[in-house]
Amino acid sequence: MELRSLYREPEAPPEQIEWPALELHDVFRIYRSGPVETVALRGLELRVERGEIVALLGPSGCGKSTLLHLAAGLDRPSAGEVRVAGRSLTGLGDDELARYRAHDVAVVFQAENLWPELSAEANVALSLRLAGRRDARRAAAAALSEFGLGARRAVRAGALSGGERQRVAVAAAAARGAPLVLADEPTGELDAANERLVVVALRQLQERRGSAVVVVTHSPRVADAAERVLEMRDGRIVG
Repeated sequence: MELRSLYREPEAPPEQIEWPALELHDVFRIYRSGPVETVALRGLELRVERGEIVALLGPSGCGKSTLLHLAAGLDRPSAGEVRVAGRSLTGLGDDELARYRAHDVAVVFQAENLWPELSAEANVALSLRLAGRRDARRAAAAALSEFGLGARRAVRAGALSGGERQRVAVAAAAARGAPLVLADEPTGELDAANERLVVVALRQLQERRGSAVVVVTHSPRVADAAERVLEMRDGRIVG
């Protein structure tokens, strides 16, 4: 099956269908190591609308990162269903999931989002080329300028500050036009000033690009920028 983007137009009239950006229904994720089982997610339910920012809070080990990995197509549930824009990731082959990751979702990790020896512009352009964009260099330069990094585009990623590196990762998500952005502690290693800049960048993704953003965080500042704040405990969302 050819799958360029899960966000293509549905077969039914658009006015009849408003697919959420992300849905998880009764999702379990169980890891096994010999006779030992670890239940990371326990019947988890989540719905994220298009253009919504949702913050996930909770103690370490409660399943937040596991949830993001499932939504990103980096892992598969043991049971339940993950749906993106109304289409199930369940049953997709490795090649189809790779195309999904290239086109429809962007992940911003706490660190190590970039190739340190490449420039900021080359990092963003590489992300675009993997998604099949022919205007990668031009689009990368435009995205970096939009996020206040135009003057730093030729600097090696390894020479950028932590806050700049995170903003380059957000700019790459914007340049790709990813409808779903997943951020895992994106400000965890930043000081307050750089954290504010990254929060502004995440809000730009929502306001200018219409992206849905799911952000795992322990930061009250990041949580305050979200429209919904959800708490996870023991593999479930509890509030």
